[in-house]
Amino acid sequence: MDKKKQQCILSSWSGNGNTREVGEAIEDQQELNSVLRRLVRGDDRIQLDATGLACHSDLHTDVCVSNRPVRIDLRTMTVYAPHSFSESMPKANRIVRPYARKEDKTAMDLVSPVQILQGNITLPACHHTHYVPAIVFSSGGFIGNLFHEFNEIIIPLFITSHHFRSRLSFIITDFRPWFVRRYSQILAHLSHYETINPAVNGTVHCFPGAVVGLHYHDNLALNTTAIPGGYSMSDFRQQFLREAYNLKRQNLTETERPVLILISRSKTRMFLNEDDMVRMMEELGFRVVITLPHRMSNFSKFAKELNSCSVLVGAHGAGLTNALFLPPGAVLLQVVPLGLDWASTHYFGRPASEMGLQYVEYKIEPEESSLLELYGREHPVITNPASLFLKGYKVARAVYIDRQNLNINLTRFRETLVQALRLLGHSATLARRN
Repeated sequence: MDKKKQQCILSSWSGNGNTREVGEAIEDQQELNSVLRRLVRGDDRIQLDATGLACHSDLHTDVCVSNRPVRIDLRTMTVYAPHSFSESMPKANRIVRPYARKEDKTAMDLVSPVQILQGNITLPACHHTHYVPAIVFSSGGFIGNLFHEFNEIIIPLFITSHHFRSRLSFIITDFRPWFVRRYSQILAHLSHYETINPAVNGTVHCFPGAVVGLHYHDNLALNTTAIPGGYSMSDFRQQFLREAYNLKRQNLTETERPVLILISRSKTRMFLNEDDMVRMMEELGFRVVITLPHRMSNFSKFAKELNSCSVLVGAHGAGLTNALFLPPGAVLLQVVPLGLDWASTHYFGRPASEMGLQYVEYKIEPEESSLLELYGREHPVITNPASLFLKGYKVARAVYIDRQNLNINLTRFRETLVQALRLLGHSATLARRN
């Protein structure tokens, strides 16, 4: 049955219909309970069994799970979660901002709250009845930045929802149409139903269960032991993303001229001698593809280019998130600007190995940073970057992320490229051509 027809049957009824005829729906409450229970552990699972609602909080996120029928008023983003003993329970009110970066106030100020009511509450009438559970999450926060879109939304959404086998509906608060279009293939592979935009469909929707918020593990990471179904980063990259974007290449294959994609930046952390870098790469035997931000915005097309790539090169920045689409065994070469060692390691260096990639980094020296001319060799910006971070992230960001460009030492960088060639199995044969 076509997706729009399914959505019509499952999502556009009044609450008094008898047309439960879509096989994709979760068949009974027992099965639904089993699927939802897998999202909670320990005391949270005990709480879920006893009351029908369990909320887990950690540094990064809040996630609430209800394994009993809920009513969600999309006009106010209020979730009514009645309890079997509601009449004897006092009314309880919890606020969740369903975005996985709770520790960052700047991000969370861009995320609308969802109110969850439990206990002795008055329930609104259902306007639409669904037979699959809902997951509520926000497309607010730091969207517009590829790293944050995958780190705080897409990967957490996979962690939280993949074991439902697409039998669920997504309610996206802070709805951005462009975000839904951009990730339409991913959303379609996680849910058989069209996303629900509260701003457009402002009525009361009834679900047999719900999840508010998304589980988060680490930067671009999946913790296999903490995921229902035990999915790994390999499953996410090599199975899920490959299927979603119809990527053909399953493994890195040796070619005479390996493809190198160079991420070209136009605003900050630019390669000031990019033309010279490209000439050297080509002399070493690479077929170089220069990629600008507008090219990366077409995911469906660019994912296929990345899937045929052997080496991805770029200065530290969100564009390196595209490494998720590289074939296993490919090389991620990160150029580490001055002052960005920690971020480079934690955001891309460590995750690369879990992705099944080979990781190489090139740490620039002060002479390769535009900051040397601006501040002078003895300034703390050059000699002690940690001192700026002690003044706060915004102070350090303004210098190392927003004000720094790079003039790469070609002799030093050539050695790093030869290392990448060797990792690809070329043993620097191509390098000796020069």
